[in-house]
Amino acid sequence: MEKLTCFKAYDIRGKLDVELNEAIAARIGRAFGEYLKPKTVVVGGDARLTSEPLKLALASGLQDAGVDVLDIGMAGTEEIYFATFHLNVGGGIEITASHNPIDYNGMKLVREGARPVSGDSGLRDIQRLAEANDFPPVNPEARGNYQKIDIRAAYLDHLLTYVDVKNFQPRTLVINSGNGAAGPVIDALEARLQALNIPLRFVKVHNTPDGHFPNGIPNPLLPECRADTRDAVMHHGADMGIAFDGDFDRCFLFDENGQFIEGYYIVGLLAQAFLEKHPGAKVIHDPRLSWNTVDVVTEAGGTPVMSKTGHAFIKERMRAEDAIYGGEMSAHHYFRDFAYCDSGMIPWLLVTELLCTSGKTLSQLVSDRMAAFPASGEINNTLAEPASAIARVKDHFAPRALEVDHTDGISMSFADWRFNLRSSNTEPVVRLNVESRGDAALMQARTRDILALLKAEG
Repeated sequence: MEKLTCFKAYDIRGKLDVELNEAIAARIGRAFGEYLKPKTVVVGGDARLTSEPLKLALASGLQDAGVDVLDIGMAGTEEIYFATFHLNVGGGIEITASHNPIDYNGMKLVREGARPVSGDSGLRDIQRLAEANDFPPVNPEARGNYQKIDIRAAYLDHLLTYVDVKNFQPRTLVINSGNGAAGPVIDALEARLQALNIPLRFVKVHNTPDGHFPNGIPNPLLPECRADTRDAVMHHGADMGIAFDGDFDRCFLFDENGQFIEGYYIVGLLAQAFLEKHPGAKVIHDPRLSWNTVDVVTEAGGTPVMSKTGHAFIKERMRAEDAIYGGEMSAHHYFRDFAYCDSGMIPWLLVTELLCTSGKTLSQLVSDRMAAFPASGEINNTLAEPASAIARVKDHFAPRALEVDHTDGISMSFADWRFNLRSSNTEPVVRLNVESRGDAALMQARTRDILALLKAEG
C-alpha cells in the first residue's frame, strides 16, 4: 500500500509531483466520496498554477464515487465554507497551499454544514481509502455530474450582514492581495460598495491573481513580506492596511503609520465589538497569548473560553459553547454566523466600521491594550531535542508558577507575566509566546531567559 505523506493533521499539503499530483487528487476525491457519501460537493481553488488541474482531477474522482460536483472556480477557502453551508450540500474542498512555497499545493476539506474534516474527524479514514486505492469499478450510469456555478454575489451579500454600511465614512484602505485569490473578491466588493455610494477608497496592491507569485508567496506573518503594504499605507496616507495570505482565510492589519498590528490585539478588538452587539456572549481564544483577550471579554461582560490551538479545535469548541466569535493570535478569526468558520474578509470590514463609528485611528484603538499587555509575538526555535529543552524551562520556572496549564503545550502564569511553550506537530520547532502586565522590559527579559534555557545544552 502506498503511503500518502500529503495528509497532515488538519488538511492535505504536499510537494508537487513528489507528494501530490493529479492521480493522487483523483484518489482523494474518490475516497472523500466513498467515505462521506455526500450527494453534492462544492470545489474551488486558489491562484496557484496547479490548482485548476488538481481541482479537475479531484472532481473526476468525486464523480467516479457518484457525487455531483459544483465548481465555484477560483476562490478563497472561506468561499468554499460559505458555499457548503449556503447551498446546504454534503461537503466542500478547496485546492490551496495557502502560504506554502510555490512548489506545494494541498486541500482543505469540510463536510455538511462546513464542519471540518481533520485528523480526528474523518481525514484518517479518507487517507486509508486513498492509500488502499481499492475502489469498486466505476458505474458510468451512476457517475456524478459536474457543473460550474457562481456564488460570489450571495457571498458578498453575506459578508455585508456583519456591518452596517451606513456607518462607513470616507476612509482610504490599502489592500494587498499578494497576487492570491483575494483580488477578484476585493474588486467585486469595491464595485458593490461604489454602487451603494459608500465612501471607502481602495488602494489595491498586487491585486491580480498570478500563480507565479512575482512579488513572493503571500504570507504577511513573515516580517519580510510586509514592506509593500506598509509603504503603500505611508505613500497614500491610508487609514489602514490589509494584507491577505494566498487563500485569504487570514487577514493582517497595519495601522495608519504602516505599523503591523499583531493578530492578538485584533482578537481583543473584535471580541469587544461583538460583545457590544451581543452582551454576555462567549468568546473562544487560544492559550498562546490570552491575558488581553480575557481582560477585554470579562470587562465587556462576556465569557472567555480557552481552546486548544488549531482551526479544528476552535471550531469544535465554538459549536459546543455556541460562541459568537473566536480568535487566534495567528490571525484566524471565527464567526458563529459563518457556520463557526474562519474568514479573512469579515475582520477587516468590522475593523473599518469601528474606525468610522469610534472616530479613532487603528493605533488609538489598540495602543492602550498593547501597552497594558505587551507581548513577544511567536518566536520559533529549531532545536535538536525539543522535549528536553521544554523540560528544562518547565523545571526552572515551575516552582514559582502560580498556575500551570497543559491545554496546548505548557503555559505558566506568574503575578506579572506568563508564557506558553509548545512543540510543532510537524517539525523539530518549539514555539514561544511571552506576555506581561504593562511591563515591556519584564516581558523582554523573561523572553531572553527562556530562549537561553531552550538553547542550553544538557
